[in-house]
Amino acid sequence: MNTHLNTALDLAARGVLVLPLRAGKLPVPNCRACRDNVCGGRPNMKTPGPCTCPRPCHAWAAATTDRVVLTSRPWRAAWADAAAVAWHPGGSGLTVVDLDHATAVTWARATLPATRTVPTTRGEHWIYRGAMPSSNRVRDGVDIKSAMSYARWLGPGTGTMTALPDTVRALIVKKPSPVRPVTVPVPAGGGECRHRTPAYLERGIAMAEERITGARSAVHHTVYRTFLAVLAAHGRCGCLTDTHVDRLFTAAQAKGESPRHCADAWANATTALGM
Repeated sequence: MNTHLNTALDLAARGVLVLPLRAGKLPVPNCRACRDNVCGGRPNMKTPGPCTCPRPCHAWAAATTDRVVLTSRPWRAAWADAAAVAWHPGGSGLTVVDLDHATAVTWARATLPATRTVPTTRGEHWIYRGAMPSSNRVRDGVDIKSAMSYARWLGPGTGTMTALPDTVRALIVKKPSPVRPVTVPVPAGGGECRHRTPAYLERGIAMAEERITGARSAVHHTVYRTFLAVLAAHGRCGCLTDTHVDRLFTAAQAKGESPRHCADAWANATTALGM
């Protein structure tokens, strides 16, 4: 049996979501059904589309622990061409702090709580228990790989894995822009914030549900963009409730999105908006 497949099966048995990785640290090429990214994925194939084909052509979203899938006929062909094994940290409930060079490693040792470490070609992977939104270049030589991301499997590492600390979560929090005085015109409703107007909010949520439900392609991308629009309009004034969010998640799941993908899309939208 293929060495990479053996490694993947061992990891999958321990609950780690895995997928084959080709040379250049990229997922295996798109299958015929998804050629030229007709499914809505980005050209570099690091961002998946909504296709449900059985081939591993959708980056982190294709990662699985299912032995039947991993050893299926389409996947065996992919493993035969694989250069390494990749895994989905966020889906496995973990976060990787990817340190690209010696200076970044020195910074981590002085700043972050000790945890399990894995040597890489140029630096180290620090692995923590707990998932969070992913983000590249949070500082020089430091990437966060967790939700909606994948990392190359380089071995189990050494040391005791510890809980994801706030110091790591804080790395993706954008600093607020300098406050500039502005003149805000009084709206034509007696000065009431339109975001807190029930009719305005209800109309916005209903339109978001319709946009998701009406998607005929690129569902995953549509869900993310819709979440982004809702948060941009209503996310900063406290008018969104769990009921509103549940409605959006329900609409997305009715189109085939998993609860995990909904949570990842929502978390990435809040991060993109600096919330």
